[in-house]
Amino acid sequence: MSAVLAVINHAQWVNLGNLLARKAGALVTLVVIGLVVQFVLHRLIDKLVSQAEDGVLPSRITHAAFGKGSTEPAPGSTRRVQRAKTLGTLLKSITSGVIVGVVLTMMLSEVGLNIGPIIASAGIVGVALGFGSQTLVKDFLSGIFMIFEDQYGVGDVVDMGEGLSGTVEAVSLRVTRLRDTNGTVWYVRNGELYRVGNMSQNWARTVLDVQVSAREDIARVRRVLADVIHDLWQDEDFDGVVIEEPEIWGIEAITPDAITLRVTLKTAPMEQWRVARVLRERIKARFDHEGIQAPYPTSYVMNRTPGSEAPAQ
Repeated sequence: MSAVLAVINHAQWVNLGNLLARKAGALVTLVVIGLVVQFVLHRLIDKLVSQAEDGVLPSRITHAAFGKGSTEPAPGSTRRVQRAKTLGTLLKSITSGVIVGVVLTMMLSEVGLNIGPIIASAGIVGVALGFGSQTLVKDFLSGIFMIFEDQYGVGDVVDMGEGLSGTVEAVSLRVTRLRDTNGTVWYVRNGELYRVGNMSQNWARTVLDVQVSAREDIARVRRVLADVIHDLWQDEDFDGVVIEEPEIWGIEAITPDAITLRVTLKTAPMEQWRVARVLRERIKARFDHEGIQAPYPTSYVMNRTPGSEAPAQ
């Protein structure tokens, strides 16, 4: 009996060998096509990764030098490169797995095996996933594009609308974890984000409105402000923090009591609030030294004698 089984097994192996010999050309062709498709897709992914590394902002900004003597690239570029490469590796793994599955299925069909049940099972799984996890797929795809476009990252201060703003603590392909100023942690699905304002990407701007009395000489006030902001620009402690020469944009508003002048400074990310506080202190001290007065309301007093009547209208 064992001899008969051995003969049958030998015959089966012989038949399988003959079948593979006849189909060798087709099988090799399928493998070559799979390798070519994989190469093309990987090259496309590399191109997308390269674009993601450059970021969405102009190159003159993303590669700008921060500060008077700094030669370092703009903050955030290293993080962007690392995240883009990580996503590129993930996409390459996914495409390779899909290509291998398709090629193996076609090779099984070529050698005469029935792949109908395999395709049917894959179709059923696909339909089940399509109906049962639409939200998950939407979150996943939104997370991929969000990370590729470097819309925000860990440590960024963002405004997600509807009164939700804070510091990003974690980013995944499905959810973003955000902590607001009160310490509350929010978990936001990436598929629910329609717009995001990033207040700490690449660079920031301090906009400071300075009010003085309407009776002050505006030309003198501008000279004093120019001296204050120039001293801040030349301060070595703020080299790399204030990244461009500060500017006085001019008069922003005029009222009977006050004149408002707008001062702007381009700063490194997350530094705009600290720079604004320091600048307010320096402006206040310099204005006190120069005798420049802050605005105060003007009031009029009407002195009437007892028993007098108001003038007729």
